[in-house]
Amino acid sequence: MTGIDKRPVDGPVDVRAPGPRGSGLGGGLVGDRILDGRNHGGDDQAVYAYAREDLDEWGALLGRELSGGVFGENLTTLGVEVTGALIGERWRVGPELLLEVSVPRIPCNTFAHWMSEQGWIKRFTQRAVPGAYLRVVEPGQIRAGDVVEVVERPDHDVTIGVTFRALTLEPELLPRLLSADALPEEALAKARRRVAAAR
Repeated sequence: MTGIDKRPVDGPVDVRAPGPRGSGLGGGLVGDRILDGRNHGGDDQAVYAYAREDLDEWGALLGRELSGGVFGENLTTLGVEVTGALIGERWRVGPELLLEVSVPRIPCNTFAHWMSEQGWIKRFTQRAVPGAYLRVVEPGQIRAGDVVEVVERPDHDVTIGVTFRALTLEPELLPRLLSADALPEEALAKARRRVAAAR
């Protein structure tokens, strides 16, 4: 069983901070299910966003159409820079909801089984277009077609793409993550260990 396969909805969806991973409400969208609460969900992974443009590129590479939600994203965006989003960047979605970019998605075996593509984790990792997890700053309702507006950008250059590469194939980038204090503690601790080991 997997909670990856998300389906579009027409009506409003309530979004709130779910609490700590493993002991809170799971995901940020009311009605969404997180089946592996030990490794997924919680405040730092409350909402997952993936760009429609990136899904279309994957679809061309895989030779099949990919519907919104197929990667498990809660928000399939259009015209929003997701991989280039800065850690700590804030998005206003619709009139109420305020989200903050927290960390990239790291592919897992469940995702690989769901996609049924040979070498999926390696391919997804090498392409380094992971999508972004967001935390809920101000709860609210969202609807399909809501505008996503970047309302605040921090003063550093640590993007979702850089963070993903640092946490996966390019650990030499880990020290760069230390300037992004909005990263979850787990990622910052990994960066601090890398810096300490280099001394």
